[in-house]
Amino acid sequence: MLDSPTRADTNFWQLSPPELCSRLGCGLTGLSAAQAEERLDRFGPNTDTPPRIEGAARAILRRLLEPLSLILLVAGIISMLTGDEIGGLIIVLILALSIGLDTIQEGHAVRAAEILRRSVALKAEVSRNGAFVDIDVEHVVPGDLLRVRAGDIIPADALILESTAFTAGEAALTGEPYPVQKRAGPCAGPDDTSNALFRGAVAQTGEAIALAVRTGRDTVFGAAASALAEAQAPSPFERDLREFGLVIARATLALVLVVLTVRVVFGRPVLDSLLFAVALAVGLTPELLPMITTVTLSRGALRMAGRKVIVKRLAAIHDLGAMTVLCTDKTGTLTSAEITLARSLDAAGNDDERAARLGAIAASLGGDRGALDAALVAGRPDAAHGWTLAGRQAFDFSRRLGSVLATGPEGARLIVKGAPEAVLELCTMDQHAREATMARVHALATEGLRTVAIASRAWSGALREVETDDETDLIFEGLCAFADPPKPTAAAAIARLAAGGVSLKVLSGDDPVVVKRLAGLVGLNAERVLSGADIAKLGDEALAVQVRSADAFGRLAPDQKSRIVKALQAGGEVVGFLGDGINDAPALKVADVGLSVDGATGVAQAAADMILLASDLEVVADGVEEGRRTFANILKYVRMGASSNFGNMLSMAAASIALPFLPMLPTQILLNNLLYDLSELGIPFDRVSAQATARPQVWSMSRLVRFAAIMGPLSSVFDFLTFAALLYVFKASPDEFRTAWFVESMATQILVIFVIRTYGRPWHNWPDPVLAASSLIALFAAIALPFTPLGTWFGFVAPPPVMMAGIALLVVVYLACAELLKPFAIRTGPTG
Repeated sequence: MLDSPTRADTNFWQLSPPELCSRLGCGLTGLSAAQAEERLDRFGPNTDTPPRIEGAARAILRRLLEPLSLILLVAGIISMLTGDEIGGLIIVLILALSIGLDTIQEGHAVRAAEILRRSVALKAEVSRNGAFVDIDVEHVVPGDLLRVRAGDIIPADALILESTAFTAGEAALTGEPYPVQKRAGPCAGPDDTSNALFRGAVAQTGEAIALAVRTGRDTVFGAAASALAEAQAPSPFERDLREFGLVIARATLALVLVVLTVRVVFGRPVLDSLLFAVALAVGLTPELLPMITTVTLSRGALRMAGRKVIVKRLAAIHDLGAMTVLCTDKTGTLTSAEITLARSLDAAGNDDERAARLGAIAASLGGDRGALDAALVAGRPDAAHGWTLAGRQAFDFSRRLGSVLATGPEGARLIVKGAPEAVLELCTMDQHAREATMARVHALATEGLRTVAIASRAWSGALREVETDDETDLIFEGLCAFADPPKPTAAAAIARLAAGGVSLKVLSGDDPVVVKRLAGLVGLNAERVLSGADIAKLGDEALAVQVRSADAFGRLAPDQKSRIVKALQAGGEVVGFLGDGINDAPALKVADVGLSVDGATGVAQAAADMILLASDLEVVADGVEEGRRTFANILKYVRMGASSNFGNMLSMAAASIALPFLPMLPTQILLNNLLYDLSELGIPFDRVSAQATARPQVWSMSRLVRFAAIMGPLSSVFDFLTFAALLYVFKASPDEFRTAWFVESMATQILVIFVIRTYGRPWHNWPDPVLAASSLIALFAAIALPFTPLGTWFGFVAPPPVMMAGIALLVVVYLACAELLKPFAIRTGPTG
């Protein structure tokens, strides 16, 4: 059932034309120009909600006000004010680059609404002042009398008053691949919309006169447009990044205030204390995180393009890896959207080729080229060889059959094909046989198969055009059954997603019977299928419970698909939605990651975050792995900061309070931070273990805190051991102390990446050469610097060899302890 959630008289197709006219305050002959003008003022133009357009300045400001961005901006400014102009400029440039890339990537919501408007007919034919005229589609109003012909895009939701052999393609609205016959007259029930037209559908054959009931935002199409115009909520990755920024901000502020206060209370120089506290703040700030994130996501986007996935929103790569439930439309994703001949049965119900062969002859010679005729010809392409057309009667939608007179190997023969109930009435068979055949038709329907009956008789007399009276005394040849079959790769792809922790649910506008059969064929739980009528009876809380146990949903309205997505999100799921029709646009919008396919409607593509160049779930499975690989590399950077960088800053803060001299000069801290950042430039290029991509990757702050609570103190313990060794074993001077600890700090921070980058043993999973090179070059520079003339400028001195040997031993022991504690810090599981 197609429905609008915004109107009380939603099932207008259940009302008679006089009842609708009474409600709309109009007649059945159309409106006058004055009436139309008055209604245009009252109901508004037949257009959609304009999208919220965010200017570039506002988009940049919104990103700049994120906690992490503010921290980086302040850190950069303070660095420049305290003498580190180069370091501060680098921080600000990194921030500007990250914000610029994000701003360029965004904006697809504006394009979505524009494509939506362009996809609707520019002109509509309506009755004004008693005559049909062409008007701009924006001027169609409720109460207008519409005339729609083959090839027209239907401009409004309307009730059919008259029709001639009229069919409409509603695949973009409902997912139903078969053309839908439309006719005037009462409907059979709330789910029967055969007497209604819907805006955005395409007239395929015939002509219809209809009464416009709903226009603009009140239409099914308009509901989709309204959803696209709404501001999109932050994605899971964006929410997690914001939370991480707030944690860093609080930790930085607390540490700086404590260090500054305590040093001033203990009588230390105020200026030195202030500069040291500022350097600590810069050292704690993950200034490379925006760049690491953007570069890693960009590399992921390039790799995904190689796997036939075009990424429109970079953050969606992480969201795809975090996805726990994938909701998908049926047509074009699980199925090929190409109707095929599935079976050919004789009169007794046995498999036999004759019915399909005769049907293909009639389809080839008769000139009818509907979807079923095309499937007949494709199924038996050589059937008409040797046959010649002698006469025909075109398919009659009122009688629901058509016929051809052909001459060939069997002589002259009349072949009739059409709806089973219509063809059977013309055949010489008893009532029992007729009932048995109809029972067979219904049984095939429960399997999701649509049937066409074939009958024939030998022709006697002169060859001529076929008349209705000729279609009598027919021999029932059998049934041709058609299907929109699942793709050969669908079941395996669903199993692969399930093995990776992603469950799949089918959300379709098609008949629940068809959806149930398809779900069973691809390995989903098909015992229970919820229909749109079932969903309409459920409140949001009840729906959140029901969606957990159901894998298949049928006959859904567009807003019901988005309700299901929201219900899953309310249960804590990260939800992806894969769709290709106008009816999928609202769900694509509200999902955590929206996926569409090449060849989908422009609306669906514009609403999606990613576009699959191959309409195949295998491509989605590949994308999920890539998303997890990308996030795993981002997580390495965060864990590095938690394990050593944060620990070293804590150690430095404690030492600055306990020692009579600064444990490291502010310029040395900033140099430490710069070299450390350079060592991490290879992270986006690193390999990722299979274990890291085996389950959904969710950025869990509690797990990050646990990691920091284990690995941070471990780093601090070895810092304190270094302090003790330098002061009491090597009797180091302040300059020697700072130099030796600078080297130890750099070595532990840089080398620990080789430990924490993998779940397993480091020697079983070697890093990418780019990461190895960036890390080792930065480490070599840190170790060599004190032995160069440049080291004197930073306040370094060349430490004795025995002191360097002691530092090296402490670093080795630290790395061994980090490897032992790693399994407790990184709890393997769904969130890695």
